Amino acid sequence: MRIAVLTFEGFNELDSFVATGLLNRMRSQGWQAQITCPSEYVTSMNGVRVQAQQLLEFANEADVVLFGSGMQTRAIAEDRGILERLQLDPQRQLIGSQCSGTLLMAKLGLLGELPACTDLTTKPWVIEAGTRVLDQPFYAKGNLATAGGCLSAPYLAAWVIAKLAGEGACAEVLHYVAPVGEKQAFIERAMAVVRPYL
Repeated sequence: MRIAVLTFEGFNELDSFVATGLLNRMRSQGWQAQITCPSEYVTSMNGVRVQAQQLLEFANEADVVLFGSGMQTRAIAEDRGILERLQLDPQRQLIGSQCSGTLLMAKLGLLGELPACTDLTTKPWVIEAGTRVLDQPFYAKGNLATAGGCLSAPYLAAWVIAKLAGEGACAEVLHYVAPVGEKQAFIERAMAVVRPYL
């Protein structure tokens, strides 16, 4: 399973790293989530510089594509040079986003008439792009999903794992990362959020 975690200049570390870390817990099943960027290096909103594991075009052939968020997403959403490098297909790919990544999905025409989740800062821009915003942490329909809030990253990753590998595999991954003493509650909460959309 080839997974592109789209990570742009000014990215939010929580979005990119949490999703990548969770999805790579499935490495023994042949999964590989990779930080995928429009350039060789990008720097996060807090100054963390990372090297791309894949360049942006990798997303076009990946099985799963997740859009992270960041401080410069609004500018990226207007950058045709970047957006035109993405030729995604929700018929054959799972495609999801977190927070301002939802704006990029909207600008690429992926959401159509679907409502979406995003963070509070990005909400007006997503509405301006013609998408109805839900007041909830996660929503999915078919092969498209959106999540709102930095700590909704586990929901997005859980949806991907449960949809492609089943709830048992998802519970194992969540159990590994959940806080000690809260593991069962953490799993139950995450599954309650994503199960209606599987």
